[in-house]
Amino acid sequence: MNKDITIMIVDDALVMRRLMRQYLLDMGFSRIIEAEDGRVAVGKLAEEEPVDMVISDWLMPNLDGLGFLKVLRSTEAGASTPFLMVTLLDQREQVLEAVQQGVDDYIVKPLDYESFKGKVFRLLEKSGRVPEKTGDMRD
Repeated sequence: MNKDITIMIVDDALVMRRLMRQYLLDMGFSRIIEAEDGRVAVGKLAEEEPVDMVISDWLMPNLDGLGFLKVLRSTEAGASTPFLMVTLLDQREQVLEAVQQGVDDYIVKPLDYESFKGKVFRLLEKSGRVPEKTGDMRD
């Protein structure tokens, strides 16, 4: 199990947060923090231990995913935290903007379990936060 890895999910849609949480649980992750927008996520990061990865929606009220990414990247702990952007947007300009701001990867909704799983494990491995792949409950 990937008990030592903490992942934050930021999405204003409860159904999406539940889906991503279930996918992460299926992969063996159990330390999951949820926030309904970037502003709430910033507050939770100030209260919680540092997270090992952030999975954030792009379009949200109050503080969107790109704004949250900028805030995260401006902190010492968040400067190298893997950040996976989840979006309905699949336009070149938005993806380039996110890459320039420091997003590590993105995935387009609707989410597919295998694609989501691949991106999560690849980003954690790339960052040196190597999870146990054997924790996948779907295998």
